Amino acid sequence: TKLILLDSLLQEMPGGLQNMLGGIEPMQVDMPEENENEVGGEENEEQSYIVENPSLDLEATSNAFTGLAKLYRLQFIADHCPCYRVEALKLAIGYCQNTFNTVLYQRLHRKLADCVAGTANGQAGNVPDVAVGAADQGMGERTIPALDLNWVDTRNKKAQMKLEKLDNDLKNYKSNSIKESIRRGHDDLGDHFLDSGDLANALKCYSRARDYCTSGRHVVSMCVNVIKVSVYLQNWSHVISYVNKALATPDLNDGNLKSTEHLTMVTRLKCAGGLADLMTRKYSAAAKQFLGASLDHCECPDLVSPNNVAIYGGLTALATFDRSELHKQVISSAQFKLFLELEPQLREVLQCFYDSRYGQCLKLLEDMKDNLLLDIYLAPHINTLFSMIRNRGLVQYFSPYSSADLNKMANSFNTSVSGLENELMKLILDGSIQGRIDSHNKVLLAQDVDQRSHTFSKAVEMAELYQRRARMLVLRSAVLRANISVKCPARDQQEHNNYSNGAN
Repeated sequence: TKLILLDSLLQEMPGGLQNMLGGIEPMQVDMPEENENEVGGEENEEQSYIVENPSLDLEATSNAFTGLAKLYRLQFIADHCPCYRVEALKLAIGYCQNTFNTVLYQRLHRKLADCVAGTANGQAGNVPDVAVGAADQGMGERTIPALDLNWVDTRNKKAQMKLEKLDNDLKNYKSNSIKESIRRGHDDLGDHFLDSGDLANALKCYSRARDYCTSGRHVVSMCVNVIKVSVYLQNWSHVISYVNKALATPDLNDGNLKSTEHLTMVTRLKCAGGLADLMTRKYSAAAKQFLGASLDHCECPDLVSPNNVAIYGGLTALATFDRSELHKQVISSAQFKLFLELEPQLREVLQCFYDSRYGQCLKLLEDMKDNLLLDIYLAPHINTLFSMIRNRGLVQYFSPYSSADLNKMANSFNTSVSGLENELMKLILDGSIQGRIDSHNKVLLAQDVDQRSHTFSKAVEMAELYQRRARMLVLRSAVLRANISVKCPARDQQEHNNYSNGAN
């Protein structure tokens, strides 16, 4: 009985007997607590909505990305948009065949088979993959690509052979004790694990390379690799940590890298940092990061596309910036204006909001909503951002007036008077609007402020502050005059004197 109990405990332990005997990886500290490599998988947060009427160019969207970013985004679109599901899964399967990720290939095939079977029979079918493939081969017109089990076996063998070769190369590098070769060996192993979809081992290999970095360029390269895998794992604290580490590297700050390479690296880091801030709901910080990106050097298809930068930066800025900031940093920005050229509808939204055409602005945003809900990173924040933009519009609309007609205001915001009253009530309660609602006459009145008493109270406050500072200055001058201040010798000078005395 004791042996059976021990065996069951070992099976339940992560890593089993190996970890119990001390076979723990040295870089395990860099790994997130949970990683199932399911960033774009079936169970991704609470997003259980369906998008019915998107106007997305699926092929163009797919071509803007590479690697796991493309696969995860296509999988996300397939999960939430029935009309694009089959096409998205076909594109993902076709691209997956260029990688060693056979697990994802089989999962995508399973989804596609269920989708086609559900469409044909009116219900989700649980047809085995081999049966589906055989059925397709016998049909006159193939509806879905067949599952190629021979390709899976061949690909797995090639992946194993490549892994063994890279592992042997790394052992040889270590025996020769050449740091540069060892660093490249770890990076090559990380690239291979990433191509195979093994994010946990990819993160370990990339992290191990930091012990063999001999220059600032190598440190930045290591940080970029770790950031990429951490984005796929959605480990945002890790992303922020390594973005800050890369930006603090002396070589990057001094501009020792070539000009183009330097700007490309900075833009990549800003995009990754902005994405992490967006996902942690720091919208203002995210907007500033995206606004600092450069279109000419935005070359990170494994993370985000230039269109993504325009949308993420534009929406977060619209939700958090005031009127003057919006005009100066977004609409009139020579750098970000180039991004907005890629998204003319968003540019029109920003201009409408700045011109106080709130009804048209909100209508355009509503038209964009279906497409935005198919973005894997933006989708969880759409409702929050839209609500913040609407509230900011309400506050900005009323700010120059002492009273406003609720009927006209409701017409400007495409809503009913009763709905508008509820929105205004929340804004008044949280202090965003200083006013009160006259429900009988349907008027919003600004709160009366006694300017005379307000000016006097401000003057008294400034006088007290001036008096306190004057007393502090008098006290300090008295202390200096009485020579009761304590002067400490400089630390470096003291150490130098001690060293000189010791030498004598």
